[in-house]
Order: sequence, then C-alpha cells, then structure tokens
Amino acid sequence: MDRRTLIVSGLAAAGTAGLGACATAQTTEGLPPPQHDPNYPASGQAETYSRDEIVRDVSDFMGVTAEAAGGAVERIFAENGRPTGYIAGEEGSAAIAIGARYGRGLLYMKNRPTQEVFWQGPSVGWDFGGNASRVFTLCYNLHYPDAIFQRFPGVEGTAYLIGGMGVNYQRANDIILAPIRAGAGLRLGANVGYLAYSRQRNIFPF
Repeated sequence: MDRRTLIVSGLAAAGTAGLGACATAQTTEGLPPPQHDPNYPASGQAETYSRDEIVRDVSDFMGVTAEAAGGAVERIFAENGRPTGYIAGEEGSAAIAIGARYGRGLLYMKNRPTQEVFWQGPSVGWDFGGNASRVFTLCYNLHYPDAIFQRFPGVEGTAYLIGGMGVNYQRANDIILAPIRAGAGLRLGANVGYLAYSRQRNIFPF
C-alpha cells in the first residue's frame, strides 16, 4: 500500500504573529491506532534498512524520482550507514526570528509495531517565513520505538539541498535523526532549536 495513504494531509503552519508560533489541524482518519504498550523483545539490535529500500520508500512517499531520492539518500548513507527505522509524515513551520514547527507521522521499524509520532519545537535565529513539508526521517541507533520520545537538538543552518530536498541532522545521546524535507513555502535564514517527539500533540512547542 502507498505510504502516502497512511498520512493525513493538511498540516499547515498557522499565524506567525507574536512569537511566531504555529499550529496545525489534523484528523486521525486512515491512521492505525498508536501502540502504547508494545511487547518488544527483551534484547537484540533492530534490523536495518538497505539503501534500495529507503530510496524506493522516499521516492514513493515524497512523489519524486528515484534519481532525486537516491541523491539525498546516498549522502546520508555515506555519513551514517544503514538506518534502523524511519518516520514518514508531514509538518508545518513558521518564524519571524522566533518560530515553531509541528509535525505528525508514522514510525516504521522492522519487526516492530508501527508507532504514531508527533513532534514540535521552537527555534530562534535569523529566520523568516513559513513552509509546509513532507518529511521522511531516517533513524539511526534507534532500537525500540519508545526511544524516539525525547528532545532532539538540531541546527537548521547546517542543512544541505539535494534534488530539491533539504536534509539536516538531529541528535540525542546515541540516536541520530536525518529528516529529508520537500515542500512548499518561503523560508530564508538559519536557526537553532530542538524538536520534541511525543505520543500526543502538544500545542505549546516548549
């Protein structure tokens, strides 16, 4: 089944007045129920995804060619190797020096239950505008889905652009996240901040 049917469209950045916070409206139609108490194996490392698997899934979810997806994936694989999972979702963000980002997606891991994930976080920097994006996040050293639920600092100014898709890194402890974004909007500048991943939507990004 096309993974795009599992993600509900319509995430959008709301008003950037005041502190530049934004919010998104979503429904749960078409999404599987979240797994709150999965029965994980007591030990063992998570299985990894090959380059070909990720290129196919990025191309399918993002609606881009395999060549464009391969260009972004190739660099991430060269720097980090094979991921243990990925999050396919959508997000909205906006900023006037101070901004906020909100997103929602599904976490996929081999031989693990599919987990619904939300993320939100503030940012500050020389950063103006707003955008809505599809996001495909590669997860490294993530061996159990519950380990995603924490804060991941990141620096948007380190992002690079390949084939019309932006990539940057976030890290917490040994877990590395590599979001690949493709979307619409106007955004200029660089910022620092963090994203907090959670089981439920949090209105306040802090």
